[in-house]
Amino acid sequence: MTDIDTLAHTPLYALHQELGARLVPFAGYAMPVQYPAGLIAEHRHVRAAAGLFDVSHMGQVRISAPHLADAARALESLMPVDVLGLAPQRQRYGLLLGDAGGIRDDLMMVNRGDHFFLVVNGACKAADLAHIQQSIGARCTITPLPDQALLALQGPQAVQALSRLTPGVERLVFMTGGDFAWQGAPLYVTRSGYTGEDGFEISLPAAQAEAFARALLAQPEVQPIGLGARNSLRLEAGLCLYGNDIDAATTPVEAGLTWAIQKVRRRGGERAGGFPGANKVLAQLAGDEKPARLRVGLIAQDNTPVREPAPLADAASQAIGHVTSGLPSPTLGQPIAMGYVAAAHAAAGTQVFAQVRGRAVPLRVAPMPFVPTQYYR
Repeated sequence: MTDIDTLAHTPLYALHQELGARLVPFAGYAMPVQYPAGLIAEHRHVRAAAGLFDVSHMGQVRISAPHLADAARALESLMPVDVLGLAPQRQRYGLLLGDAGGIRDDLMMVNRGDHFFLVVNGACKAADLAHIQQSIGARCTITPLPDQALLALQGPQAVQALSRLTPGVERLVFMTGGDFAWQGAPLYVTRSGYTGEDGFEISLPAAQAEAFARALLAQPEVQPIGLGARNSLRLEAGLCLYGNDIDAATTPVEAGLTWAIQKVRRRGGERAGGFPGANKVLAQLAGDEKPARLRVGLIAQDNTPVREPAPLADAASQAIGHVTSGLPSPTLGQPIAMGYVAAAHAAAGTQVFAQVRGRAVPLRVAPMPFVPTQYYR
């Protein structure tokens, strides 16, 4: 068993302890899985008001070049994303791909005017940095930002709480960002998140993170939220967790992430291809190569929780895939999951069966998100 005390600490570690969080190992850090209120209460509070998440374990990276367009072209050599067309202060979801078209990591990227700001998954950040440096380090300056903390404030009342401390954030819309300040500390705020709710992600110096978090928690709408509710919220929103729902063996088409590949990077586009795995990914996009499996949403037809990595079978008990994420939905009051099934079984309404403790649990393939998103557009 991992000793929590030996793990890396985020700048909010002492605050988590003070608030009574249950800390668990996650991506090499001691992270709060839940607070005394418990996962269900935390989940519901985010859906109704505003929750504060510590996501400082994530990797933050600055990528620059003498001309921003050169940095954009370099990033396009790693991802099937329109980076050149990303306007200043706009954010975009991106995918780092491997040579076989699999997803090395997924990330968020912002054009900050004179550089690109990337947020990558905590468990992948060391490998991502090495890959980016090796691939485009001769063309760009790659600057890790380990002294920056990252907080997420999520929920329908997040804007009221944050705008009291940093007036002007209410003018942001989904997937845009801007520079703000609080008591002399520089903040970079994007209107984005991982819950399906309206909300913000805030990058700020680690030295000011605890004071800013305390100021947010002093707002009547805000409560601290742990990784447990973060996971249930993102699953209700149909969002992938790297390492569970997507990985280096999964292509964007198999994962249902084709919306993240803009037309300009597809066949016939102005800058088609030119990224790792392009031949495979573009062939799948064009329908020349049919993926054998597809990511789907699943809703249980009884009250049995279905969790990863439960095998999935058809009505004839033939193996067709497996669950990658699953739990009882606090919002819907029934178990939900996502997983991969053979393409012939991926249509909405198809019945499949999960093997749970020797019993076949019926599930129905369902569209995602399971809970409608509330992004502020």
